Amino acid sequence: MKFKGTVYKFGDDVNTDEIIPARYLNTSDPKELAKYCMEDADPEFVEKIKLGDIIVGGENFGCGSSREHAPISIKAAGISCVIAKSFARIFFRNAINIGLPIFTSPEAADNLEAGDIAEVDATRGEIKKAKREKTYRAETFPKFIKEIIRSGGLMAYAEKQK
Repeated sequence: MKFKGTVYKFGDDVNTDEIIPARYLNTSDPKELAKYCMEDADPEFVEKIKLGDIIVGGENFGCGSSREHAPISIKAAGISCVIAKSFARIFFRNAINIGLPIFTSPEAADNLEAGDIAEVDATRGEIKKAKREKTYRAETFPKFIKEIIRSGGLMAYAEKQK
């Protein structure tokens, strides 16, 4: 699994209300949720991003409520992956469950800047800052979690196991 895109950077403690505000939780339709992704953190976010772009966050990305709408909105908006110093535990699990690739790398989160082009090699656990050719390590997942993500989420993975 490899990803390449423009970096959109956010700080520490980005919570699920900033990722997908509660006022839009009257739907679970991914396409509808995507329209409001990161709206309270950056009102113009969905207008700026392109398919495959990357979110970089600080500590405790995805804190707050346990709503799975947050990673769903990110994935449905076309973000290829999220890199952060650390993730809130429930966001981490929800992201894996829906097949959103997330990478813990404090070094990459500190050194990648908004507008950088980043390349992520999930298999090797490497995050590369394209223009400066700097490479940072990311925690890698066990094989079964990689398969869940490759399958598009836990439900799709379970279907394949039948």
